[in-house]
Amino acid sequence: MNTQLVKGSLSAIAAQENKSIAETFISADCIILTDTSGSMAACDSRGDRSRYEVACEELKNLQASLPGKLALLSFSDDVIFCPSGIPFNYEGGTDLVKALRFAKVADVTGIRFIVISDGEPHSEEEALKIAKTYKAKISTIYVGPEGGSGQNFLNRLAKASGGESIKDFKAKELRTSIQFLLKGS
Repeated sequence: MNTQLVKGSLSAIAAQENKSIAETFISADCIILTDTSGSMAACDSRGDRSRYEVACEELKNLQASLPGKLALLSFSDDVIFCPSGIPFNYEGGTDLVKALRFAKVADVTGIRFIVISDGEPHSEEEALKIAKTYKAKISTIYVGPEGGSGQNFLNRLAKASGGESIKDFKAKELRTSIQFLLKGS
């Protein structure tokens, strides 16, 4: 597991303010669920780097500009809370259902959810069913290849909860995409 601490992450803010991570989590405005499955290792992003690498870079920059406002979860075959600010890369399958169930406990007024994925979960039907139970909107960012089959699913996932869906082919401009969603929600 990566132990690097990202500037502006929940862990960094907790250390800086001498608070617990739970106390800093309460001030977060958005929970970002980042797909870290095997398909995110595709080296088709900026500079021939993987979608995962570029997503991590973009998320680091975003946390630095919005200190303590973003809570990160990574999901693949399991879900991991990432207070250090770096999604844990474990290259398994895409269990979005498990990730949405995990994040559901934070579904309260005022919180936003953003799913970053190439949109190919184990069970589209079950993920859509869970999304419809959310009080908050779930927005999505499609980071797969242009014309990829997951884009349609992520559009439907966002629509199921009243969120927005945008595409950022191969995670090239993730920071800009997230900022756009945060302003519009």
